[in-house]
Amino acid sequence: MEQSNKQNNTICFFGAGAMAEAIVSGVLAQGIFLPEQVSVLNKSNEQRLHHLHSKYGVTVSNEEQQKQLLLQQADIIVLAMKPKDAVAALTELQAHIRADQVLVSVIAGLSITSIKQLIGVKQPVVRAMPNTSSSIGQGVTGISYSDEVTEVEKMTIQSIFSAIGIALTIDEKQQSAITAISGSGPAYIYFFVEAMTAAAEKLGFTTADASKLVLHTLKGAAAMLEQTELPAEQLRKNVTSPNGTTAAALDVMIDQQLSTTISDAIQRACTRADELGKEIERSIH
Repeated sequence: MEQSNKQNNTICFFGAGAMAEAIVSGVLAQGIFLPEQVSVLNKSNEQRLHHLHSKYGVTVSNEEQQKQLLLQQADIIVLAMKPKDAVAALTELQAHIRADQVLVSVIAGLSITSIKQLIGVKQPVVRAMPNTSSSIGQGVTGISYSDEVTEVEKMTIQSIFSAIGIALTIDEKQQSAITAISGSGPAYIYFFVEAMTAAAEKLGFTTADASKLVLHTLKGAAAMLEQTELPAEQLRKNVTSPNGTTAAALDVMIDQQLSTTISDAIQRACTRADELGKEIERSIH
């Protein structure tokens, strides 16, 4: 699969932000594409393009004629612009795409149906939602496909997003849910870390030591989940002695309904993702 990509495929990123760079970095590091097969476009930020060219050796452009040529030549076009720029960019793209090009959107809230409406032609379209941990190769991406995407194309897309973490094929109806869990999820963890660090400081540790204690506790717990393959419930029980310190802390969390709070928060994030998607739909129509 990788050899096939190297021989035949070119990929063009329409947008040059952090997520585009994360994917570029991943596919080059994994050998899925060579630098000469990758191009990155944006509207006007020459400094950003210079950074990407210098660091990765990829082709970059914000010059209109060259952008059109790179878009026309690409086998895969990754739509990585900001949501507010999506309508104009896709309308512009309509004149330059071929029927056999695969469009991959990492634009939050933009549905496959909306993409098809904006480009006005029948096209293989992929909707993907990576999270910010993709920038260090530890991301989670939910991928949904239109009916036009072939099995071979799906394998290529899977390899692209597997280069920046794990990639799951999901029904498009689940995109809001994966956004609420994995897309926003890192922020929930950071919030919990903030609270634990503040509590450690109240108990007399310096900020530096408190941060170190919490970070390594978090890393150790994550490693236990991954390496032992035991469910979180069992690992929690293993740490919790009757009437011990852990049990005392967990009693407070249970009394204050922490599980319910977390569940309600994720449900609210899912609902908000749906709302944002509908807002984008309304702006298109």
